[in-house]
Amino acid sequence: MSNRPSIVCPVDFSEPSSIALNYAATVAHHFGARLLVVTIDDPLLAAAAENAGLQSLSKQTEEGLRRFVDSAVPQAADQAATIEFVVTVGKPAAEILRLAQDSASDLIVMGSHGRSGITKKFFGSTTERVLRETSIPVLITPATAQRVAEVTDVSRHVQRVVAPVDLTEASPRQARVAAGIANGLDVPLLLAHVLEPMYVPQSVRLAIPGLDRDRRADAERQLRELLDVCGSRSSVETLILTGDASEEIASVAESRRAGLIVMGLHSSGRLGHSVGSVAYRVLCLTHALVLALPPTTDNLRAWTSP
Repeated sequence: MSNRPSIVCPVDFSEPSSIALNYAATVAHHFGARLLVVTIDDPLLAAAAENAGLQSLSKQTEEGLRRFVDSAVPQAADQAATIEFVVTVGKPAAEILRLAQDSASDLIVMGSHGRSGITKKFFGSTTERVLRETSIPVLITPATAQRVAEVTDVSRHVQRVVAPVDLTEASPRQARVAAGIANGLDVPLLLAHVLEPMYVPQSVRLAIPGLDRDRRADAERQLRELLDVCGSRSSVETLILTGDASEEIASVAESRRAGLIVMGLHSSGRLGHSVGSVAYRVLCLTHALVLALPPTTDNLRAWTSP
């Protein structure tokens, strides 16, 4: 990883993507990161504009992009951050992933939804594909997120970090990342594990009457072990939940006033469920920020200290 972190923020000129850009610029300013603001022109629209002999579509789009940044980015961040403008043509998700890889970026910041309608449907399915295929962390901002001017504003809005862990080999790294962010924001951390309903034949329940109790006790033990790897200066607590993973995660984030959920994007070998799918379902249910961590993430040190 380069010494200077880099952020990619795709926008579609909608209000949700304006909020995502607001957060991306604030984080870039705080960490001294390079910020690439990206928008993608539709290939058919680009071809039609060229055939009609109109002024370069990319030039017009870039002019609009610069105006959009002026309206979305806090003045302090605009003055301190290195902002680059990128206009490309293609499929949104593929272009976002390609640009993030080509620029060796450390973080993608994007809205959970964006402009919709016949002419443009940028996010939603785009966000899902980015989450499924990304090799770098993705911060998803909800449309209801409050705008921020500096990281202290982020701390005030976040209040608490929730890290739903599935207790696989990926959980210690996820816990450390979540703890580092909680430390940097000076907010409490909640490590949560969801025990999803499991069908057990009656004959097995009769033979092993304490199965549910043992299952819960094992989860509690593993959560306590995760506390040792957190190294958190902030308050850390653990919680066992029971039910549908995505619903329980969104519910506990709301009830505990957690403004940030740190989730892993990997498959649970034990249960066979795709955590990436759970993460996307959580995005549909929560009003919190979601930081999604792919399995191969090795560069989170850039974002876990003030």
